[in-house]
Parts: sequence; structure tokens; C-alpha cells
Amino acid sequence: MVKIFIDDKELEVSNGLTILRAAEGAGIPIPHFCYHPAFAPEGSCRMCLVEISGLPKLELACSTVVREGMKILTASEKVIEARKAVLEFLLAEHPLDCPICDKAGECKLQDYFEEYGFFASRFKEAKEKREKKVQISKNLILDRERCILCTRCLRFLSEITKTQDVGVLNRGIHSEIAVYESNFIDNHYAGNLAELCPVGAITDTDFRFKTRAWFLVKKESICPMCSRGCNIFIDSHPGFARTPLAQRVYRIRARENQDINSFWICDFGRYHYSYIDQGRQERIVLKKEAKDTELSWEKALIILAEKVKSLVYLKKKSRIGVILNTWLTNEELYLADKVFKKGLGLENIYVVDPPSEKGDDFLLTEERTPNRRGLKEVGLPDLTPDLGKLALQTDLLLIFGTFLVGRFSVTELKSAFDKIGTKFLFAAHKSALDSLVDVVIPTPLIAEKGGSLTNVNGKVQSFSPALDNSLGLPEWKLLIDLAKELKINHKPFWQLSSPQAILEEMGRGIPFFK
Repeated sequence: MVKIFIDDKELEVSNGLTILRAAEGAGIPIPHFCYHPAFAPEGSCRMCLVEISGLPKLELACSTVVREGMKILTASEKVIEARKAVLEFLLAEHPLDCPICDKAGECKLQDYFEEYGFFASRFKEAKEKREKKVQISKNLILDRERCILCTRCLRFLSEITKTQDVGVLNRGIHSEIAVYESNFIDNHYAGNLAELCPVGAITDTDFRFKTRAWFLVKKESICPMCSRGCNIFIDSHPGFARTPLAQRVYRIRARENQDINSFWICDFGRYHYSYIDQGRQERIVLKKEAKDTELSWEKALIILAEKVKSLVYLKKKSRIGVILNTWLTNEELYLADKVFKKGLGLENIYVVDPPSEKGDDFLLTEERTPNRRGLKEVGLPDLTPDLGKLALQTDLLLIFGTFLVGRFSVTELKSAFDKIGTKFLFAAHKSALDSLVDVVIPTPLIAEKGGSLTNVNGKVQSFSPALDNSLGLPEWKLLIDLAKELKINHKPFWQLSSPQAILEEMGRGIPFFK
């Protein structure tokens, strides 16, 4: 540890830290464009200059390492004038695109000009004209007039993906970011470049001109698209007070977690979010004689409980089947184990998940489900149902999720389901299963409920609802209600009223979750 002084504030910081990182750790902001904690210091933007006692000129905070007794000023008159000069040079060639730029509201150039600028331009010459719509990947557009040559994009593609898709071509005022040989950037992580860009030079066609950043509500969540469990922000539009609109998700962004995904997410998790808003189940429906009758959960619960009780009373509980999936949280899988396996003593418990796909050597895994490891640690069997046997051995089938549709054809499912007496479907989305079951019960998605997931490396991550849920009760609540209605002899878990309480109870019984 070394003792330093930043703006007359005495600090003890670790050896080897740069001034910028030491200041950030103490809550003292130092402006910067090119610096990013994932890369080695670049020092090209000159925005992080600070004054160090005893040195004749200003130094870069991003690359200067702290020394014992160092006295640093981050907001002296000399420093402020240097920052204004940097901004003036950057703005001399920067277009006046703020009213139409997707980065408006999140742009560092805007923020720093508001803090240090508001000065009149002294440049009379015409601004340089450059290409404003260069497609550099499937989803990314480069506006060369807005680019400040911070080279964050270049360093990401060189140091993180190691694909080296772009470079800085030409010299002096003609320097510009370009893709090599007119090829697109083609890797699973290109979407991170729009987040990395500190200005609006790289924009994402998925978000481009859709809405304004200040209308969006940012909430933390976990990406469920593979078993890595990357930490994300979900940015949604809640609608306007005077003009009611349905809540809608506009983008997914990476959230830093050095133990899981560092600063990045893959493009599969970034762009495959339409499932959150589209094709959702909206009401509990009893399907009878080609007519749909809307039910309350209380009524549906009574019907379900009576079906279970009658089979248990007739000593036919072996005729009850349950199909789970590992988009369910740890808490929900634990309660499923308590209710179905330990409580009712059912043996026909199966798991149906999305099929595996090709992963990569970085974040994206082959498993396209977020909680298969959680299933293993809870102790539930990982068995895929045989439709023929299921049809012959089942009078009551409880189905969680719609992944059966991805595993079997509709013809196969109809042939099997026609032989099963009663089918209950607990699902977030409409699917071909709707017409094959007797009762459909809406459930929320991971983004709409709380709980925890266990990733491929055994890391348990808790999360809270990122979006409002008005389409159904979470599965953990449904399972507790069912246990109460069936009077299963596990009263302690009847009292559990939140995912956090369930996880604490799990820790007492399963050492892995302690």
C-alpha cells in the first residue's frame, strides 16, 4: 500500500494502481474516452490529464502509476483548461448530430462538454466530410464523422475476440476506423462494440432510431440463453403516463461481473430477447368442447388438486407424470422436488429443455438453458420422456414450459396426448401445446420474477424482477399453493413467502446452496 493525496484527500491505495483507478476507487471521477479497464492504457484521447506536484507538465491519469507521497490535482485551473482544449479539438470535426444520435443521453462527449465546455467555437473552416453509414457487421453501423479514434473497438477485437477485424487506416486528419478488405466483423461478440464506443460512432441497427435512452428503465438481470449466466441490463420502455403503451424491451446490455462474463455478453444473448414481449400467454384457460373458459388461479388450483387427490386415493399416483425444464429457478426445482418427488412420491418426473447447439471457447455454452447445474444439485432426475410409454402410463400430466414442441413433432405429441386423461400446461408462451392440453396456466419469465440460477461452473446467482409481471404467478408460488391444497406433510415450506426465504431453506438441507 502507498499513501497518496488526490485533491488534498489522503488515500491509501494498492501498489501498481494507476491514478485513474485509484481516483475511481475513492469516488473521484476523472474524465476519459480511450481508457477501459479491460484493456491496457492507451493514452490517446488526452482527456484524463492531471496535475502532479513537482512535475513540470500534466500527466495521463490512465497510465501513470501511483507513488508514495504523490500529490495529485484533478480539477485545478490548469487541468480544466487542458480538458477544454481537448474537447475543443474533438468538437472541431464532430458533427452536430445530437438530436438524431442514438448515443444521446449516454454520450461521454455530451457529458464532458456540459461539465467543462459551453464555449463558443473558434473554428471558421468547414468540417471534414466522411462516410456516415458504413456497415461494419450484420448489426453495426459506423459513422466516421462521429468517431474520435479512441480505438476501443480495435483493442476489443485484438485483445478479447482476437479476430483483429478492424484497424486505423491512413494518417493525420485522414485517419479512420475501417474493416480490412471490406469484410464484415463476423464473431459472436460484435454487439459489444456499440456499448464500448464512448460516442455515437458505432450504433446498433437493432436499437437504431427505435427510442431515446432517457425513456428507458434499466434493471439488472441474468441472461437465460445459455448456461453461462451472464450478468445483463434489461432496458425497457414502461410506456407514457398520458398515452398508455405496453411495456416493451428495447435492448439487452452487458453488466460487469468479473467472475462470470467480465464486461461482455455474446450476440446470441444480446439479440434474442423478442421472446420476452412476443407470443405470451395472458390468461388461465380451461379448454372444453372446443370452447375456452377463463378461470381464476384459485379455481384452477382446486381442479388440479382434485385430480391429484383422486389418483392418490385410488393408489394410482404412478399414473401422474411431471415434465420440468431448467429455465425454472433453483427455488422452483427445489419445491418441485419437495412436492412431486418427496411429497407425493412420484416417479415419472422428466426434464425437457431446448436442444443443445454449438458453443464457443469464450462465453456461449452448448447448453441453451440457464439452470441445468441447479437441477443436478437439487437432486432431481434428468430423464427425457418416451412419448409412447408416457401415453400408456399417464392419466394426469403436468407440463412446465413449451420445450416439448422443440423435441417432438406436433403429430407425435397429439398422438400421445390423446391417450392421456388430463393435461395441465404451465407456460409463458403460446405454442402448439395449447390445443393439446386441458388447462393452460400463464407463468412469468426469468426477467419477470425473482430467484437464483446455478451456472455451468456452479456459481449460484440471485436476481430480482427486471420487468413488471401481470401475466401469471411464478412457479414457486404455484407450487407452494399446490402443496397447501394437497396438504402435503412438509408444512415448514408452506410458510416460505419469497425466493430468498426458499434459498435460505435450501441451504439448510443442501450443502451446495449454503
